[in-house]
Amino acid sequence: MTESNQENVPSRQRKRFPGISSRAYEHPADRSALIALRKLTGFDTVFKALSGLLPERSLRLLFLSDSVRVGERQFAHLHSMLRDACYILDLEKVPAMYVTQDPRPNAMCIGLDEPIIVVTTGLVELLDEEEMRAVVGHEVGHALSGHSVYRTVLLFLTNLALKVAWIPLGNVAIMAIVTALREWFRKSELSADRAGLLVGQDLQASMRGLMKIAGGNHLHEMNVDAFLEQAEEYEAGGDLRDSVLKILNVLPRSHPFTTVRAAELKKWAESRDYQRIMDGHYPRRSEDRDTSVTDSLRESASHYADTVRTSKDPLMKLVGDIAGGAGDLGGKLRDKFTGNSGGSGNGNGNGSGGTGDGTAS
Repeated sequence: MTESNQENVPSRQRKRFPGISSRAYEHPADRSALIALRKLTGFDTVFKALSGLLPERSLRLLFLSDSVRVGERQFAHLHSMLRDACYILDLEKVPAMYVTQDPRPNAMCIGLDEPIIVVTTGLVELLDEEEMRAVVGHEVGHALSGHSVYRTVLLFLTNLALKVAWIPLGNVAIMAIVTALREWFRKSELSADRAGLLVGQDLQASMRGLMKIAGGNHLHEMNVDAFLEQAEEYEAGGDLRDSVLKILNVLPRSHPFTTVRAAELKKWAESRDYQRIMDGHYPRRSEDRDTSVTDSLRESASHYADTVRTSKDPLMKLVGDIAGGAGDLGGKLRDKFTGNSGGSGNGNGNGSGGTGDGTAS
């Protein structure tokens, strides 16, 4: 790290994570959704074609000409936060960052060859310094994970789908890829929220930022605990009809609902995984080549199984009950055809039934 970067170490002591791999903070659902996306029929073809056609140079020129580039002389406090975030996550090349005039609070990380971070004036005016630090860390997390490439493709395809919507069946294939990209991107936001927490190292600031994005700059009227209770009510409330409506409501969105993001981040902040990272025990980029895709899939499957098992959502409970019932049925069928009937008098007389479940994996 250069001397100029060392000058941007934050005033209050924060831990730094040299060589950290994005695997350390990536949500299992993010990785599994990305693997599923890459297996989607036609995605590789579209992606390779767009990689050469997307007007990235035009995009850079657009922001250069019609936005304010963050630097030492413009938005110096954001410039300091950006360098600080890159220092903490050990991102060697600091991405270009722009502030664009838009009253809607938003931020994004886009670009194919090199990531660009864009934040709106609405977001800058809404958040305080520590809340903004978490957002900048969030976007640097996107850059470190390589999310900017797929985010750029998503933006382009979304605009293209709108232009060809009038053609009969013209956008069916495009919308299939857009839907898969949105599903992945919603999961990637959960990963980037974790990166933001690693940079800011202030859970309350991260919570406040999400709460402000949902309800505006009225902190005196809001409460983090009550906000998190909304997430609990959202997950557990209603019946199967509400579960279906939740799915339909989230499909057109690029981001998860803010209460859900807050609850997910708080859960991770209280986990052993987060504490291990803070203690300096985390995957390194130097080890990424040795990472097994099978292990990633296994971790994702385990995550989804835990989600189904612990979820209070009516639909997830039903899925869990069906899966549990299928498991019970499978066990009974196995016992019937292997003779391990649990001592129910199958005529074998060898007493083997008592060990029927001893080797279950």
